[in-house]
Formats: sequence, C-alpha cells, structure tokens
Amino acid sequence: MPFDWIMGLAGGALIGTAAALYLLVNGRIMGASGIIGGLVDGSGRHNWIERAALVAGLLIVPMIAAIAMGGAQTHLTGNWAVIIAAGLLVGVGTRLANGCTSGHGVCGISRLSLRGIVATVFYIGAGGLTVVLFKHILGVI
Repeated sequence: MPFDWIMGLAGGALIGTAAALYLLVNGRIMGASGIIGGLVDGSGRHNWIERAALVAGLLIVPMIAAIAMGGAQTHLTGNWAVIIAAGLLVGVGTRLANGCTSGHGVCGISRLSLRGIVATVFYIGAGGLTVVLFKHILGVI
C-alpha cells in the first residue's frame, strides 16, 4: 500500500477520533468553522480558551508533523492572490452553509444528518466544479 494512502487513513482516523472525543467530552459537534467563527465574532467568549486550544492544535500539529517528516509536499499554486481569495471564499462559504467539512462531513454524515449529507454533497460538488473551471478551463491554478 502506498505511503500516501496510509497517511490519509491515519489522518482520517485521527479526525474521526477527535470528533468523537469532542462530542463525548463537550456534548457539542466539532465543527471547525463554528469554533473559529465563535472566536472571530465573539459569540464563543464563554469558552474561548477551549476554542483557541483547538485552533492552535489545528495549526501546530501539522507543522510539527511536516517538520518531523522532512517537509510537506504540496501542489498549491504560488499565486498569493489565488490563495488568499480561496481562503476567504472557503471562510464565507462555511459561514453561509452553517458548517464545514468537519461539522457537516465528518460529524454530520456519521450521525446520518440529512442536513450534513446534503451540505457535504453540495460543497464537494462545488469544489469539483471550481477545480474544473479554474484549473482546466481558465488555467489560473
């Protein structure tokens, strides 16, 4: 089995385990966009330390893993305008959809939530169409 598949399987298992533990310990869904959104808009003041710790973990752990493995390979474009626009659009989209891949995809589908399943189908489809448009038709990325 190629190493990439093993790393993807391990990462998926870790995300699933983290989501299950978050639900078990806190009684809430581990939706990263909601957690970050609560920090940004101030609605999560009552548990900001917990939210900040999760966000820090989302940033620090991959950095440590990349350093430990000798760097991370990516096919990300070098065009900073595209990277910034993509990040902003993902952020706006997750707020409009009231959730992200961790909330709707991981937690919603595992709970057989119709809302989570429908949202996941739509954002995966939108992502696919975006890649076709911007990479294969426009050649921007």
